[in-house]
Amino acid sequence: MDVRFREVDPFNCWLWLHFADIPSQGEQNYVDGIFDSWYVIGRLGGFNAENLQVHEEGADLSWITYDNEDARSVIPALMHNMGQLEYQGCWARCWVDLGTSDAVALDVLINALQQIDSDVVQLDEVLIGGVNEDWPVEPHPDSIFPVEA
Repeated sequence: MDVRFREVDPFNCWLWLHFADIPSQGEQNYVDGIFDSWYVIGRLGGFNAENLQVHEEGADLSWITYDNEDARSVIPALMHNMGQLEYQGCWARCWVDLGTSDAVALDVLINALQQIDSDVVQLDEVLIGGVNEDWPVEPHPDSIFPVEA
């Protein structure tokens, strides 16, 4: 699975998945579940790179001291909105407003997609941002900052 980035507007971002074959309904349901779960975590502020205390500790997590006050003092990093996944042949796309969530959100999504690529359904590529010429986009109705497509 190749991952490529195009022009990325975090408040108006299209995510594109290109499957090796047309995904079955079961495979689509699996991918939909990944995106839904990813969005819920982002909506709840889970992708906040200012508070990665456990990650920054390294491999030995026994008896670390978690600074609750520090965790409460960080600026929220919330994903604003996400559209429904749409499928067309071997392609799927999803509109997302990443809001103030940090780029770690995209790393988490890419990691999950790499795993389903090896375990469930083959993905040829994932494109972050931009538009595909053969599948035009309209300004998304849920966009807080609508722009011309």
